[in-house]
Amino acid sequence: MQIHPSSIIDPTAKIHESVVIGPFTVIEAHVEIDEGTVIESCVRIGTHTKIGKNNHIFHTAAVGGIPQDINFKPETITYTQIGDNNVIREGVTIHRATKPGGATVIGNKNFIMAQTHIAHDCQLGNEIAIVTNGQIAGHVRVDDHAFISVAAVHQFCRVGEFTMLAGYAKVVKDVPPYCLIDGNPATIIGVNAVGMKRAGFDSSTRDKIKKAYKLIYHSGMNTKQALAKLIEENDPSPQIQKIIEFVSNSDRGITDHRPIRKSEE
Repeated sequence: MQIHPSSIIDPTAKIHESVVIGPFTVIEAHVEIDEGTVIESCVRIGTHTKIGKNNHIFHTAAVGGIPQDINFKPETITYTQIGDNNVIREGVTIHRATKPGGATVIGNKNFIMAQTHIAHDCQLGNEIAIVTNGQIAGHVRVDDHAFISVAAVHQFCRVGEFTMLAGYAKVVKDVPPYCLIDGNPATIIGVNAVGMKRAGFDSSTRDKIKKAYKLIYHSGMNTKQALAKLIEENDPSPQIQKIIEFVSNSDRGITDHRPIRKSEE
């Protein structure tokens, strides 16, 4: 193992022999770190954190720390789970869950930029990018391929797949998949056409998604009526089914829209 002698490693930690740990890093009790992971200097890995393969955790990050919850008791056993091939940059903080046996979960191939905060009980999927100073409150779910700029996401919100959150957006409701949002409070300003195109969505699929959101937001129906109409149309494509599932199961309600422009009618 390539562990700098100035680092402090709890004897209960299970660390693969290929792991690299830089100077002045602290690994607490019951931590597991899998092969190929690099942990730079002055990092702290909190108790009951499991880190997968080929991750790179940069200088001064803090992963698996005690949640910022006034009612949390430090002796409570909760977890942090980090998947494979993630990049966690300088000063990132990721806190473990609040309820006994619960876990804050980060999936695979995520790029989490400097000074981002991911609070307790969050569930992040795969291939998500969070830009410097992104703020993700507790119990937030972020689905695959989301792009979160310098934005703040309220607790218990859900951010759908292939969404793009513009800089300084204030997210207080659920953000449906494939949408582009901006503002304070955030509103939907369109679909993430560029992101979908880069991901290989063909023009027919993109048009179906645009049509679905025009029905939800610009038909004059309320959300319940528009959803019923969308279900009635019985489009089997997975993207439309994901929109239906997301809107149907939204606890906080979906993000509002800005007024449609004349050119878009």
